[in-house]
Amino acid sequence: MDPKVTVSGLQEMKLQGQKIVGVVAWDYQIARIVDRAGVDLVSVGDTVGVNLWGQSHPLEITMDQLLVVCQAVRRGVKRALLTCDFPFGPLQEGTKSAVKAAIRLAKEAGADLVKLDGAADFPEAITAIDRAGIPVIAQFGITPQTALRYGVTYSATPSKGSEIPAKMTEAFIEEARLLEAAGASMLNFTNSGPIVGSAVAKAVSIPVLGGFGGGPWLDGRIRMVTAAIGYGANGIDAEPEDAYVNVAKLTLDAISAYSEDVRAGRQIKGGIPG
Repeated sequence: MDPKVTVSGLQEMKLQGQKIVGVVAWDYQIARIVDRAGVDLVSVGDTVGVNLWGQSHPLEITMDQLLVVCQAVRRGVKRALLTCDFPFGPLQEGTKSAVKAAIRLAKEAGADLVKLDGAADFPEAITAIDRAGIPVIAQFGITPQTALRYGVTYSATPSKGSEIPAKMTEAFIEEARLLEAAGASMLNFTNSGPIVGSAVAKAVSIPVLGGFGGGPWLDGRIRMVTAAIGYGANGIDAEPEDAYVNVAKLTLDAISAYSEDVRAGRQIKGGIPG
């Protein structure tokens, strides 16, 4: 197995111009697969409730739920760095609450880092968590927890129009520098777009990664595994360019074939002969 990925190692990758590979995963088996694939960062995102459990909005997820998910992913990740999102609440409640939440995610769930959405409004919390020995990924841009500030509705499938306007470049450079000065080890710039994203990535010394609305202009990418493999009910009819494989269609075909074998009285694949 390759050496364990470190925060300083990712920061060195930025300096060397090497792109950082991040994925969002929510279960043990997927965690094992992506770790074996050699990704650098595995993120337990707060959108697990929406994407796997059918919740209506990421704000519904709780700390206890994230702890359980992060524990499962931790068991499958050996090489990559593991980060876990804060749910909405602990950061907004104040620095003491934020530090307590970070310690829980690190101690009880094994997170190597914690990811804070909207952290620019709480730089003192970043500093306190970093002082406690827990690295921070600060998420900013158009995010689930900050979309209303920019007068937009957050979407899990953002369009071209959801990119941050170029006129806001200086404002987001200032925000990125504030987050770096507060002690953030990495930034997750959501819906950055090529103009603002490129400028921000060049303005700070720490890695700037991107999920939705990111691209090669950043230091790396974070993508949900479920999106990359076309897993989900909507994936059955997805276009080929939307994912690297259509697991939803493969699963539909496999379960349909299994159903036909059972109904026809045939021995199923992998079944114990009777």
